Amino acid sequence: MKKAVVLGATGGTGQVTVSELLDRDVDVIAFGRSKEKLHALMQEHDHHPRLTYQLGDIFDYTTIIEAAKDVDVIFQCANVKYQEMESKLLLLGESVMKAADALGKKIVVVDGIYVYGHQVAKGDENHPYNPHTKKGKIRVDFEKLIFSTRWQNAKALIVRLPDYYGPTSQNSYLQPTLEGMAANKATVFIGNLKTPREYVYLPDAAQMIVNIAEESDSYGENWNIPGAGLISGKDIIRIARHVTGSNKIVIPLSKNTIRFIGLFDDFMREIVEIMYLTKEGFVLSGEKYEKRIGALPKTPFKEGLEITLKSLMFKENVK
Repeated sequence: MKKAVVLGATGGTGQVTVSELLDRDVDVIAFGRSKEKLHALMQEHDHHPRLTYQLGDIFDYTTIIEAAKDVDVIFQCANVKYQEMESKLLLLGESVMKAADALGKKIVVVDGIYVYGHQVAKGDENHPYNPHTKKGKIRVDFEKLIFSTRWQNAKALIVRLPDYYGPTSQNSYLQPTLEGMAANKATVFIGNLKTPREYVYLPDAAQMIVNIAEESDSYGENWNIPGAGLISGKDIIRIARHVTGSNKIVIPLSKNTIRFIGLFDDFMREIVEIMYLTKEGFVLSGEKYEKRIGALPKTPFKEGLEITLKSLMFKENVK
C-alpha cells in the first residue's frame, strides 16, 4: 500500500488510522467535511509531507471518487450519530460502496458489534448474529449492503471493534468518565461498575486494521479487532484516580436512569436500547487474526488509560 484515503479522518478511529498509515510511510488523504478540523489534524501531524486533505461529503459519492481516485485503499472510518443511525447509516454505506465500486478500489469498513445482540460468550467471526435492537438490525442490513453482489469491482472487508478508548476517542461509553476525571469533576459511568467489559485501545485497533488491509486475501470477510481483555468500571476508576489525582464522585448510570435522562436528551434516549452491552461479558475472539496476521497488539489497560488521561488533562489545561 502506497497511498490511502481515510474517510472520517478527524473522528476517533480515523485519526489513529491516519497516524498508523503515516508511521508506515503511506501517503494519506484525510477526507472530511470540516475544514477547521482537517486543518487541526494537519497541525497535529506538523504538516507531515505525506499527509494532505480533501473536503467532501460522505453522502456525496462523487466527492469520495474525487478524493480516492489515485489511492490503493479506502478506509471508511466515518460514522453517523446514534440518533441518526436509522435514517442515515444505509445512505452512508451506499455512498462509500458506490464510490469504491466506480473506482474498483479496496475498501476497509470500520463497524461495531451490535449485529451480535445478546451474547455471553467469546465470539469469532462465524458467531451467529442475534440482533434484538434497531441498531443491531440496521447494522446487519449495513453488512449485507457492503458485501452485496451489486458491487462488481469493489473489494470490501469489515473490521468489528468493541467499545474503545484512547487519546483520540470521541463517542465511546468511557468518554464521559475519563473526560470528567481528567477535569477533576464529578462525572458518570455508563453501566454498572462490577461487570468486566472489553475495550480496545484505539492505537492498537489502528495497527490491526492496517495490518488486515495490507493482506490481499483479507477482503470479502469480517475481521474482529479485540481488546486486551476485560476490565471492570471499578478498576478503570481506580487507575484513573491514581493518574489524575481526582477523588470526585463517579456515578454509575443504570438503564432506568438513562431512560429518564433520555426524556430530555436525544443521545441518551438512543443509548437505552444498547445498555445490554454494559452488563454482558461478550468478548471478540482474535484467533483468526493471530492465525492469519500475527500477534495481537495488547496495550495493558494501565498504560493505555494513563496515556489517554494525560492527553485529556493536557487538553483541559490548554483550554
